[in-house]
Amino acid sequence: MSQGAIMVEPPDEPRMSLDAWAAMDEDEPGELVEGRLVEEEMARPSHEAVVSWIQHRLTGWVELRDGQVFGSEAKFAVGARRGRKPDISVFFEIPRLSDDGPICTPPDVMVEIVSPTPRDGRRDRVEKLHEYAAFGVRWYWIVDPRLRTFEILRLSDDGHYANLLSAAEGVVDVPGCEGLTLDIDALWARIDRICGKEPEAGEG
Repeated sequence: MSQGAIMVEPPDEPRMSLDAWAAMDEDEPGELVEGRLVEEEMARPSHEAVVSWIQHRLTGWVELRDGQVFGSEAKFAVGARRGRKPDISVFFEIPRLSDDGPICTPPDVMVEIVSPTPRDGRRDRVEKLHEYAAFGVRWYWIVDPRLRTFEILRLSDDGHYANLLSAAEGVVDVPGCEGLTLDIDALWARIDRICGKEPEAGEG
């Protein structure tokens, strides 16, 4: 480079609006962070198996209460330039939502299934933790198939989450969902069957 040459940085990428993000085709993946599209977690079989297992049980419970469960394509405006697609979201009562643009009403529950990469773990346990609290989501579930942990956090009056349940096994009564129980052992056993884990000696 000749003396006196000037380094010119490339211009910033154009920012995407929440409405433009929400209008993207369902086949186009990605969440919105500070107006920029970022890739989502990779959907491994264990991840999808946990999602379907929990969603099935939540749907049966919430339909008796005239609520609504959404899957992983529901788009939420969790901030001025942030859009997220939780693995599962739950409204305890049927919400009144616009059919255009992102969902701006916080659900009662958001569920994230943690993928094994450090980046995805940070996204669910740090970034989304703060975003969902600021958005006003009352209950945040974090399920980690690799660590075999099931956590339920409740939004406190100070705007931060407090851990109300941390389980690795057994049948649990779900905080915030009266009458709903989940058999954590059954969930992990299903994951083992799907992912081909051989039973240990003496099992089965």
